[in-house]
Amino acid sequence: MNADAPAAVRSIRRLETVSDAQARGLAELLIDCVEGGASVSFMQPLPLSKALAFWRQVAEGVERGDRALLIAEDTQGIVGTVQLVLAQPDNQPHRADLSKMLVHRRARCQGWGEALMRAAEQLASDCGKSLLVLDTSSDSAERLYARLGWQRVGVIPGYALLPQGGLCATTYFYRWLNGDPAALRTAVVTSALEADGIP
Repeated sequence: MNADAPAAVRSIRRLETVSDAQARGLAELLIDCVEGGASVSFMQPLPLSKALAFWRQVAEGVERGDRALLIAEDTQGIVGTVQLVLAQPDNQPHRADLSKMLVHRRARCQGWGEALMRAAEQLASDCGKSLLVLDTSSDSAERLYARLGWQRVGVIPGYALLPQGGLCATTYFYRWLNGDPAALRTAVVTSALEADGIP
């Protein structure tokens, strides 16, 4: 998963399990993003204990196969991450949510976000997913997603609080990974019928 990664990236890889050291690195990354004003479910100040608890919960989902977790590393450790929420309702087996795409402030505007997004899209395809959905409250992230071919759906005003307080909007995006949605819809229905024993 390194083909499109910036030169400073040592690796972008999928974690099948999360070690204590990796959980600590991810927690520190999350704290940095929240301190920088990212609206990613947490308020300032974010204690290390709370950040660690979040990543331990994520790790449990990773081990169950409910989530896929990617990390980007440089010589100083974990510099970015993104998740795919693979576990979806029975009528949405083709879909995954792209979640918690985070890049450390010291590494912004260096291609990390694009590298993580491309790696996540490839991993989603490898996992049999054809539709990805995400939301963001970041203008810079919106520009990145649009440049990578994601389709903007719309804005929900007053969706969440900024980490320092005050309401912010969120913008939803989606991306089809493989082919025409109509053809994919037929394939999904056929797969569901076959699973139920209907020829």
